[in-house]
Order: sequence, then structure tokens, then C-alpha cells
Amino acid sequence: MLDNMPRGTICIEDLEIGMFRYLRKQVTDEDIEMFATISTDRNPVHLDDDYAKNSRFGQRIAHGLFGASFFSGLFGTRLPGRGCVYAAQNLKFRRPVYIGDIVTATITVLSVDVAKKRVTFSTVCTVGG
Repeated sequence: MLDNMPRGTICIEDLEIGMFRYLRKQVTDEDIEMFATISTDRNPVHLDDDYAKNSRFGQRIAHGLFGASFFSGLFGTRLPGRGCVYAAQNLKFRRPVYIGDIVTATITVLSVDVAKKRVTFSTVCTVGG
């Protein structure tokens, strides 16, 4: 089984079920500001402390797709690596992510179809387990 250290591109023939990679990132105010600019999602629940304080979350939250975007980096740089492009993803947002939270994004190989050059992964983001 591989550890989490990047080693360049892994050929599809060398992928094994259970291989995984992860990254950890602490969410900052600057991250949320930059993501809002890039995505054009300027919802006040992400950017306005006073507005967010009166929301059901009680404080500002990160954009849901901010955490999901970590998978793109994992696929393209860590597993399988350079040249990988992912074609589909199903998302379910179970809990909010707040400024200061440390998000762990993990991808795990579930199946490999060498003939079709397709790999199915589990993609999970967690905060505090």
C-alpha cells in the first residue's frame, strides 16, 4: 500500500484497489475570499460576519465546492498524477466547514478498468474525523 508521499504519475496498470492519497488544509479567511472571487459566489454566508452570525450556521462557512476542489489537485498531482482528468463526481455536503477548520481530503481507488482506462475513486472530505 502506498503512503501519502507524491511520487509522480502512476500508470493505470500499476494502480491497485485501496491505494489512497490525502491532503490537509486549514481553511483561512483569505481562502474563502479568493474562492468567492474565482467562483463569483459572493453569498454573504461566506463573506459577511454579521449576516452569517444570524444564519443557521452562526458564523461564516466555506463554500462547499472549496473543499471538493481539493480532489482536482489530488488527482492531477498525487494519484494517479500528471495528466489525470476526472470526468464525474457525486457530492453530498453533510456539515459546514468553518474558518480555521482543518479539512482532510482523501481519495481511494475503488476499481480499475485498464481496458477502458477508467478508475473509480472514493472521495471524502472530513473535519476532525
